[in-house]
Amino acid sequence: MADTETGSAKKEKKKKTKKISEGEIGDLQESGDFLIKPESKVVRLDTSQWPLLLKNFDKLNIRTAHYTPLPHGSNPLKRNIHDYVRTGFINLDKPANPSSHEVVAWIKRILRVEKTGHSGTLDPKVTGCLIVCVERATRLVKSQQSAGKEYVGIVRLHNALENEHQLARALECLTGALFQRPPLIAAVKRQLRVRTIYESKLIEYDAERRLGIFWVSCEAGTCIRTLCVHLGLLLGVGGQMQELRRVRSGVMGEKVLFVSPDNLVTMHDVLDAQWQFDHNKDETYLRRVIYPLEKLLISHKRIVMKDSAVNAICYGAKIMLPGVLRYEDGIEVNQDIVVITTKGEAICTAVALMTTAVISTCDHGVVAKIKRVIMERDTYPRKWGLGPKASQKKMMIQKGLLDKHGKPNGSTPADWKEGYVDYSTPKVKKSGEVAGPTAPKRKRDESGSESDAAAAQDTKTEEDKKEKKKKKKEKKLKLAEEAAAEAPAEEETEVTESAKKKKKKKKSKDAEAGSE
Repeated sequence: MADTETGSAKKEKKKKTKKISEGEIGDLQESGDFLIKPESKVVRLDTSQWPLLLKNFDKLNIRTAHYTPLPHGSNPLKRNIHDYVRTGFINLDKPANPSSHEVVAWIKRILRVEKTGHSGTLDPKVTGCLIVCVERATRLVKSQQSAGKEYVGIVRLHNALENEHQLARALECLTGALFQRPPLIAAVKRQLRVRTIYESKLIEYDAERRLGIFWVSCEAGTCIRTLCVHLGLLLGVGGQMQELRRVRSGVMGEKVLFVSPDNLVTMHDVLDAQWQFDHNKDETYLRRVIYPLEKLLISHKRIVMKDSAVNAICYGAKIMLPGVLRYEDGIEVNQDIVVITTKGEAICTAVALMTTAVISTCDHGVVAKIKRVIMERDTYPRKWGLGPKASQKKMMIQKGLLDKHGKPNGSTPADWKEGYVDYSTPKVKKSGEVAGPTAPKRKRDESGSESDAAAAQDTKTEEDKKEKKKKKKEKKLKLAEEAAAEAPAEEETEVTESAKKKKKKKKSKDAEAGSE
């Protein structure tokens, strides 16, 4: 009985659902919100805390997500200590008295590496930020040397000023492009040059001791010592630099937007870190002192390449669009960019040949031109020359059917010679071939007739000029004859002879003109 009751109840429900009137459906449509409501769940990956060049990786534009990951290479922070040291740099707080060259030589000896370089010379008495690159990172030295610099300095004035506003005003005047000649103490050629000062401000002025503290943001190669001398000349009291410290060099500095604030290390830190590693095998101090070279490229726009294209770029191949996985917004033509792997390693720096808009719309072409390759060759495996034609060619070279360069020899089959096209050899035109269809001769039009008329007028004007010259010569001859008649007989004979010669020359010239 219970089963029959439940069955009848289900039938009644079905009937009820079927018997909804049209008026009720209209009410439901008006009252109900038929839409997919937004959820509070975050589906996409949050990469705002990812390190170095992988930061905000999810915000890059996706060209394709299809690629084969290769078990080669590693994240810059997870390299083994040998590779980590040789692909890193030190943001050194240079001490006073030793020169930049001496400091770099000391670090080379402490770390026991083959090559070191710095990002811009500091005078012996100047302290502050000096980027010391180690081995592979020395490839970025040139780009860091040309980057902007910031300094904090002390200027000593020879005489007192009325108020500190004069000094602040003079500092504001010395902005923009300035002529400078390096002083005798400088380690560069004493040649007049133009350097740009972007911004400067007065921090403090002590009227009693006539000392002023100022901050300057300037172009690479600006001489602050010369700036202090010019400041004294502009104020009319004379001045000289008392002390100087570099606060920023390129991306790195004491307190910079892109990096942590406590990133300057001293020479003692470098020495202690190496001692700790040598005696206790503790890498932590050494990893804290040395930074991966990718940290210098944080401000560049990024392009992510497939793992299969990495080694080809290391060997100098063009950066083609099919190998691009992701790319950043705001890429402009001729802008410096960095090409990276999916693990965040820098492959090379390059100059963009396509904008972001062009990359998103095209499916082929050269994206960028290589400027400097950073990664070592064969870090990733070779993935070119694996097609059917290339593998067949390798087999034929092994069997001796082709020479060692892949060129045909005496034992090469005829099918290969006919079917294979070698794109590396330039095409030579045969003697029988015609370069192209000959263009038909154009008929004369109105413009042609006008040009002929203009040419005829030019010839007429030239003839008129010649006739005028002839008339002038004839007048001169007549005057000479009259003068000869008045002179003595001997002179007459000489004049008549000269006149005859001139007449003969004139006749010969007229005959030549007539023949022409």
